[in-house]
Amino acid sequence: MRDLNENTLTDEVIARLKHCDNPRVKQISEALVRHLHAFVREIEPTQEEWESAIGFLTNTGHMCDDKRQEFILLSDTLGVSMLVDAINHRLPEGVTETTVLGPFYVENANEFPLGADITENIKGTPMLIQGNVRSQDGNPLANAHINIWQSDGDGFYDVQHLDSLALRGQFHADENGNFSCWTVRPSAYPIPDDGPVGNMLRAQGRHPYRPAHVHFMIQSPNHQKLVTHVFADGDKYLDSDVVFGVKNSLIRNFEMHDPGTAPDGKKMDQPYAYLRYDFTLKAV
Repeated sequence: MRDLNENTLTDEVIARLKHCDNPRVKQISEALVRHLHAFVREIEPTQEEWESAIGFLTNTGHMCDDKRQEFILLSDTLGVSMLVDAINHRLPEGVTETTVLGPFYVENANEFPLGADITENIKGTPMLIQGNVRSQDGNPLANAHINIWQSDGDGFYDVQHLDSLALRGQFHADENGNFSCWTVRPSAYPIPDDGPVGNMLRAQGRHPYRPAHVHFMIQSPNHQKLVTHVFADGDKYLDSDVVFGVKNSLIRNFEMHDPGTAPDGKKMDQPYAYLRYDFTLKAV
């Protein structure tokens, strides 16, 4: 077909997909064309705005490297990451809710025994994390694999400013599903905002901050892998998390305690924080 215009172009583009052999590729491509064309018709961009959009996507790609994924930040800040997470984790009541993986997860973090200190000499307010891992039927998941990572008290992850790993580690629960470790209390922090995504947030009148939280990835045989955070109650960014990841069930008090004997029996000569959270995994 020739002489296409704004009223006939979309149908012709979709018609060109009729020989696509893969049903899923065909479905996705048709939907992409429909919605993308509808978006363009709604906003009616000028030629300069279209060129600016191409430049934005190009610059987003240029910001990506082995330590930074600007497209994930873009997905996160537009709410797409949480939407994908919600669609893929329609969980039964009582199972711990999920949230986004985030850009700072590291494969093969150091393994530690239960109760170990994972600070690796990072300074900050000491914090004890304790918890339990159970199946949705209430039975403890012995030897469950637990991956923990977080920012420091200034809001930085190790991969942002260190040459070694810190404030992250892998653990295995005991026979009753219990686990614990010592770390430092994390703080709220801005996502990297020195690139295209940061420019977008400023143009939209938005801040780049996430509330203080600890990441958990928990796995056990015959159960769905859990990727989630536990957020600090009272954090001022709980209602405006830049990546839309906060859920009420994932908020806990990071309790401050005076010096003394911690819940794990450790003698503390300075104030410390305490986080307790019990996780329930979905059986598969």
